[in-house]
Amino acid sequence: MAAAEFPLPDVGEGLTEAEIVQWRVAIGDEIAVDQVLVEIETAKSLVELPSPFAGTVTGLLVSEGDTVEVGKPIIRVDSDASVASGAAVVPPAGPSGGPSPVTETAPVSPVVAATPTAPAASPAPVAQTPPAPAAAPARAAAPAPVAPAPSPAAAPTAPVQPVADGASVVGTDESSGAVLVGYGSATSSPSRRKPGARRAAALAAEASRASSVDAAAAAEAAVDPGEESTAEAISALGTGSARKQSTATNVLAKPPIRKLAKDLGVELTAIVATGLAGEVTRDDVIRHAKQASVFRNIETPEWGEVRSETIPVKGVRKAIATAMTTSAFTAPHVSLFVDVDATHTMEFVKRLKASPTFAGVKVSPLLIVAKAVIWAVRRNRSVNSTWTDREIIVHHFVNLGIAAATPRGLIVPNIKDAQDMSLLELAQALEELTLTARDGKTTPKQMANGTVSITNIGVFGMDTGTPILNPGEVAIVAMGTIKPKPWVVDGEVRSRMVTTIGASFDHRVVDGDVASRFVHDVASVLEEPALLLD
Repeated sequence: MAAAEFPLPDVGEGLTEAEIVQWRVAIGDEIAVDQVLVEIETAKSLVELPSPFAGTVTGLLVSEGDTVEVGKPIIRVDSDASVASGAAVVPPAGPSGGPSPVTETAPVSPVVAATPTAPAASPAPVAQTPPAPAAAPARAAAPAPVAPAPSPAAAPTAPVQPVADGASVVGTDESSGAVLVGYGSATSSPSRRKPGARRAAALAAEASRASSVDAAAAAEAAVDPGEESTAEAISALGTGSARKQSTATNVLAKPPIRKLAKDLGVELTAIVATGLAGEVTRDDVIRHAKQASVFRNIETPEWGEVRSETIPVKGVRKAIATAMTTSAFTAPHVSLFVDVDATHTMEFVKRLKASPTFAGVKVSPLLIVAKAVIWAVRRNRSVNSTWTDREIIVHHFVNLGIAAATPRGLIVPNIKDAQDMSLLELAQALEELTLTARDGKTTPKQMANGTVSITNIGVFGMDTGTPILNPGEVAIVAMGTIKPKPWVVDGEVRSRMVTTIGASFDHRVVDGDVASRFVHDVASVLEEPALLLD
């Protein structure tokens, strides 16, 4: 066997560093090709790194919680396949303990070549070098490793195929949604999978749970008819079928899930896990919290003996801070607000939910707001622009960003070319975006190149707010809660479903008259959705 070191690859677009969140293997483990080695956190997403080779883990070169630069070795494996799979070759030790000059070679490029590999009968020069004398007895005395039972993580995937920029896409695990990335500069992400497959799996799971959704979820959904992305992700609860009870000594759960359970005061050992291989999922935590009435009887924690705690600024929090600071102190913001009678929108949403065309698709007022923003952008093109100091780029397409509050922090993925989508297609895209964000699988590519955004603060019960622009954009719309309020109709005060639309603009690009017309157009559609027929 040849020793190989696996460097941290660039799994995003221009990724420079990532945090080691959780090792999935330990020293001495026998690993298979495509088995998940480690979970890392980039500035915006969690990514599982699969192994490009089979062998024995001989060293974990970085610790959980460490921030590692791209290209730095993170794991060492004894493997015969290291050269072909793109790992850096580690020269065997010479008699004096240093590297043997005969075997010193440059690290092999991590890019998977498109040319045929050499025949097995022609071994690489490294394999021809005899091992150091001191290492031979230790190798001979070592007991034969016992291969572990096969696990879902080590299931075979699609063969490696080179992509245009030299990276490789190994495939995806359709059962878990895990992305098996290559090791080049391209991003391999859930966006490479057909959105319908993920949505179909989610809908099938929802259907199997429908008969056992608890009363608390129904009560929460009735609080605010404007709830969608984050709130609906929380209220989509049930009991499930095939489950595995977690034990006190072995609870499989990702760090964000552990944090969520801790924040809700839920013991992981008491949760019935429904995830792959008995892993506790977000839905499992929320469901248990509902059943235990945690949401309705949250105890105020004690202050404790420690007067302060220190939270490192890294990962998503660091990215959020950088983006918000850049936006707030670079773009001169101007904000506008308007109250809207959204009664007809609520009636329209109700009809869509009852329509066979939208059967099995999440429909909420956010869908109508999204369509209204696209409609208003077409009538006020300058709000769909980018400022570059030298020029203003007006986009003739809409990559619609949706701010999402996830367990890992605020992210703004966007729906590409939303202007070409029908109402049904837009509803499906919003659902896919929500599922991906909730699972922590949103990739940098899915958040890049947005042109205008929406933030739905109504899901938190807020009437309105002053949103900060997503960097690179010049307009953002804030959607407030929709609830009954007194409203004057034909000279009479009546109860109507009212919301407040807020919006912020980059005043370098958008003048007050254009901003006012844009907000008025969005409000007009919410007052009368029939305008979308225009």
